[in-house]
Amino acid sequence: MAEHENQRGHFFMGFMIGSFLGVLAGIFFAAKSGKELRADIKEKGSEVLKDAKDIYTDASTKAKEILEEARHQAKELKKEADRHLSEARQKAQEILARGEKKETAAGEADT
Repeated sequence: MAEHENQRGHFFMGFMIGSFLGVLAGIFFAAKSGKELRADIKEKGSEVLKDAKDIYTDASTKAKEILEEARHQAKELKKEADRHLSEARQKAQEILARGEKKETAAGEADT
């Protein structure tokens, strides 16, 4: 799953870089005055910054959700491991108790 998220991150990064370069190429090859060009650059820069912030917010939210799910699963696994350990201890105590009974019975039979 992490590999899939990593690929998605690379895709978005490539998309953002490509978009930015496309905007720059469009601006520089357009026949506009310096004032209009600067205004367009400022506007496009603001749009790219807003888009980047939105992507960061979405990624941050998804990362928090994934982390919370991982914590939940870790707690569940710990509970299950504790349960198995408790059962194993109980079985070990039962086996030891049976062994002690057999020793006691064998010792009494010898006398």
